[in-house]
Amino acid sequence: MPELTRTPYKITFLTGTAIVIANMVGTGVFTSLGFQVMGIQSGFALLMLWLVGGLIALCGAVSYAELAAAMPRSGGEYHYLSQIYHPALGFLSGWVSATVGFAAPTALAALALGEYAKSVWPGLHPQWLSVAVVLVLTLVHGSSTRVGSRLQIVITALKVGVLVVFIGAGMVVGKGQPISFLPDTASWRALLSPAFAVSLVYVSYAYSGWNAAVYVTGEIENPKRNLSRILLAGTAVVLLLYVGLNYVFLRSTPMAELVSGAKAVFPQPLEVGFVAATSLFGEAVGRLMGGVIAVLLVSTISSMIFAGPRIVQTMGEDIPALRFLAPKSRAGIPVRALLLQTVITLLFIVKPGFQSVLVYAGFVLNLFTFLTVLGLFVLRFRQPDLPRPYRAWGYPVTPLIFLGLSGWTLAFILRDKPMESLYGLVTLAIGALVYFLTTRLAVSSATSRG
Repeated sequence: MPELTRTPYKITFLTGTAIVIANMVGTGVFTSLGFQVMGIQSGFALLMLWLVGGLIALCGAVSYAELAAAMPRSGGEYHYLSQIYHPALGFLSGWVSATVGFAAPTALAALALGEYAKSVWPGLHPQWLSVAVVLVLTLVHGSSTRVGSRLQIVITALKVGVLVVFIGAGMVVGKGQPISFLPDTASWRALLSPAFAVSLVYVSYAYSGWNAAVYVTGEIENPKRNLSRILLAGTAVVLLLYVGLNYVFLRSTPMAELVSGAKAVFPQPLEVGFVAATSLFGEAVGRLMGGVIAVLLVSTISSMIFAGPRIVQTMGEDIPALRFLAPKSRAGIPVRALLLQTVITLLFIVKPGFQSVLVYAGFVLNLFTFLTVLGLFVLRFRQPDLPRPYRAWGYPVTPLIFLGLSGWTLAFILRDKPMESLYGLVTLAIGALVYFLTTRLAVSSATSRG
């Protein structure tokens, strides 16, 4: 009697959108405004920061949607760069994503969850709570894609619901602060200031994750139709949430309080959510905000645990030396790749000081995103007849907007943070060495068999 196998569960539009939203909305939107107001005092310019950041993400999303529809396979940048340029470049992208691109942000979000929870329940051990949350979510996503998908939908819906309620309450409760959100001459000057440029770099970090669904392309139901809708819907929802949240933060909290708070805690991030909640609802609710943010971070951690292992699994299918990471369970889950990412995440959690990794990892990850969108032009030139179920809306303007703003951001990071950029390039050099050794090993093995 033949062995019965389960049909792998397909990720729906709703689950895919939840993955995108959960990847994007982390701690960034609750912390960065305190530093932005140190250099920008215009309400209009501050909101424009979040609109421009959202524009960059949307332009990237429409570009990725075309590539994903034309090349529907899990793996994200690893798959696209391998096909468009060279397998070596794809490997380097996967190398960074597999080592620090997902594991380090997951660990950071888990540690933040522990610290926020401790602010409400002082008896908790934040590090052990972080470890427990990662292990529980790994168990859920490693046992069933269906259960993991439903969990992702529920906790992301909770996150969006809480933020919408907070925005609505912030527009009704409390006395509005004397800040104008209408443009004037000073506001337009602020848009061209160095302070706006610096702040846009960190706003772009807060929007990172808009491409999360492309890592699970192969498991999405009808990806040629749904993936573009997932990327655009998820990014658009986050853009509205970010603009709404920052409007409430600015409307509810005196600018001087935000500035003095940022100076007092610098270089640690100012918890704007706490300050705004305290201003709106009182000190007790302000403290409770820490617990709320901790709950919201569960969806962020879950989405990264869900998406990240698909990159490693896809690399295992293509690279003989990593073949042991390619197998999936009968339910279609890349369990070995999932366990590898979990081990790396736990190592980061128990090893304090890894946060510096994120700074230079952000540079190289943004570099690969830039090259991927540039690949849209390369692919159209090389393969004009390739079936494209979805074509990038606004082409070539939208990808050029993304390339222009992202290229400017990369140039700024290179100029302002040369050491972090150098560390990122060293990481790529190590990845290139690993690729060389693995390919040589594969060639030697094939030769000996022949």
